[in-house]
Amino acid sequence: MVRKIQAKLVLELRAQGLSARAIAAAHGISRNSIAEVFDAVDRAYLDWDRIADLSEDEVYHLVFPGRGEHISVYAQPDWHAVHKELARVGVTLKLLHNEYVDDHAATGQPVMGYDRFCRVYQKYVLQAGITSRVGHKAGQTVEVDWSGPTMQLVDPVTAKRQKVYLFVGCLPFSRYGFVEPTLDMQQNTWLGAHVAMFEFFDGSVPRIVCDNLKTGVTQRPREGEVVLNAAYRELAGHYGAAVLPARIRAPKDKSSVENTVWHVATEVIAPLRNQTFHSLGDLRQAIHERLAEYNQEPFQKRAGSRSSVFAAEECPTLRPLPAVAYEISEWVYGRRVARNGHITWAKNYYSVPYTQVGEKVDLRITATVVEIYRGSQRVGSHLRLPAEVVHQYATHESDLPPGPGYQRWDQDRIRAWAARVGPNAETVIDRIFASVAVIEQGFDPALAVLRLARRFSHQRLDAACAIALASRVPSPRYAHLRPILDSGQDKTGEITNHYHDAIDTAGYVRGGDYYAGESK
Repeated sequence: MVRKIQAKLVLELRAQGLSARAIAAAHGISRNSIAEVFDAVDRAYLDWDRIADLSEDEVYHLVFPGRGEHISVYAQPDWHAVHKELARVGVTLKLLHNEYVDDHAATGQPVMGYDRFCRVYQKYVLQAGITSRVGHKAGQTVEVDWSGPTMQLVDPVTAKRQKVYLFVGCLPFSRYGFVEPTLDMQQNTWLGAHVAMFEFFDGSVPRIVCDNLKTGVTQRPREGEVVLNAAYRELAGHYGAAVLPARIRAPKDKSSVENTVWHVATEVIAPLRNQTFHSLGDLRQAIHERLAEYNQEPFQKRAGSRSSVFAAEECPTLRPLPAVAYEISEWVYGRRVARNGHITWAKNYYSVPYTQVGEKVDLRITATVVEIYRGSQRVGSHLRLPAEVVHQYATHESDLPPGPGYQRWDQDRIRAWAARVGPNAETVIDRIFASVAVIEQGFDPALAVLRLARRFSHQRLDAACAIALASRVPSPRYAHLRPILDSGQDKTGEITNHYHDAIDTAGYVRGGDYYAGESK
């Protein structure tokens, strides 16, 4: 590379009265170069006072206009358009170079090779002060993590402090950040923070990069496939994304969110350190206000801000959100379907197709729905009964077997069975229903009594009920009747001392003398 003549230095020394020979000897500059500078200055009528405040490069271009400027013989693409296209999914420099070659093939202009094309693009990136698109792609990845630094809530009555954890998400392309305060780091909280994050971004991405925490990754063996948490995998599938856990002890795999976590500490937590928050809602609002300011701060080494780059370039590339937001669910495994064709959950009963009676099924529970699965196949679904409702049946007619023989258990059906057994059995069943606060609570104890007729016959059960009713037990149950039948007391009609003692006594009974003191 030819070294440029230090024209300003030569002219400064000339202004000080040095000759061309002295300048050449003192600074090792060719006398021909010095003479060339003198001639150019004299032709342009330039003096030292006019150029004293200019830079070395400005003086050189003023003395030798046009010298050193390189005009490429190659056809130049629109580098701004190249940079914009490179942000799109699947677009690479190789593809854009091929299109550039095809566009100029008909003009006959020489075109750059791929290596020169890449070098000139990188030079354009440096001169324009923007970030190269060769690394991250817009709308392709979101990195998530928990923040190490935490915040606090203060109870206004007791002044007790409660720790608040911060969920952090970041889109690496625009560095657009998201922060959500939570009271714990449990599974449902982790999933709920993801739902809030996608709604904040107003779109989803194909890849979610997380740490190897238990709420995200169940197992990470040295060899073999990574085992993801089932609920986390379901959430990712709902938003059309894949979970890509970072390597263990490799923070560079999610460097963007690691950097955002550090910024959250300095831009969000620190400015709010002197404020006291009594509710999670107030804290969330304050955090989002600070977060908006953080996202709008100008970049130091590239044009724009996180918000401007996100709005102009990344937001249009995000995938649209599903019509319905992901609903957090809980899985319950291995529930056996009862003989009445229902499974029990939260003290309520939900019907299952009659073909599954006796089989084990899995339940997926959400805030509004109870779904029933046999393996990977969903066999039933019900609206979840309210939490304050217990011992209620939710039954689909399609789950019942064909024909008129199948009926749900209710009070009338149970009393009809008791009437067939005998009047004493009917009285026992009436007393059971009278002893419970909710009619449905009496179903199981009443049926337990009536099923004794299958083992011991109607006559013996009715006789046992008569013996139990003659005792001091106000509402006989299975536990009272089974000993009578096992010992055969119903055949004699008499209560043995053993049974009488079990019913009539409830511990040691002290006489009046004990409480009145010694008699006189």
